[in-house]
Amino acid sequence: MSTSTGSISTSAGTKPVDPYKSRNFEDPPLKQKIEDLVDFISEMKFGMLTTKASTDSDLLASRCMALAGKENGGIDLIFHTNLFSGKTMDLTLHPKETNMSFLDPISGAWASISGTATVIADPAVVAKYYSPTLKAWLGDLGDGVHDGGPSDPRIGVIKLESKLATYVLARQGMFGRAIETVKSAARGDVPAINSIRELSLEELAEWRRTHLQS
Repeated sequence: MSTSTGSISTSAGTKPVDPYKSRNFEDPPLKQKIEDLVDFISEMKFGMLTTKASTDSDLLASRCMALAGKENGGIDLIFHTNLFSGKTMDLTLHPKETNMSFLDPISGAWASISGTATVIADPAVVAKYYSPTLKAWLGDLGDGVHDGGPSDPRIGVIKLESKLATYVLARQGMFGRAIETVKSAARGDVPAINSIRELSLEELAEWRRTHLQS
């Protein structure tokens, strides 16, 4: 086996260890990779935020989150949080062990974004991203302060600075993918039905440098 080429030698010749990725991997220009990713997560809006538990363990926890905004050309993600919640404590203690994933159950497209999280309590930032729907999640405690409004001291913002991203877009519709999958199974090969893209730390940093706060 060759780890440098990701292939394995057999009597039939050299074949990739991961034929699915080999068949479906694409590396378009950086601008297209970024824009396609940003368009996808913006359309999905909801995803799963995974953190490392703040307790003395290596366990992970995932929670459904709604995208509240994007910064730096769309690659750094913004979410609302209750500053007194478990996820806020997780992120405060383990900011670098953070992942956000999105899934389209219809097409099978998905995105995974790993990075460093920052919990922000700055009232100006909270006001910038505030949404009235937060009242439904926080409730009104009836003390004139904790009312779910923009000045509620419980409201904070999570900023996820992307360090690594992998995503998959469907190349065909559901019917076309089904046909191609059946044909490939009959041929004994892997169907080219998806587009797998990856964004490295260096690529994301390059994009961020030229799109600060945009």
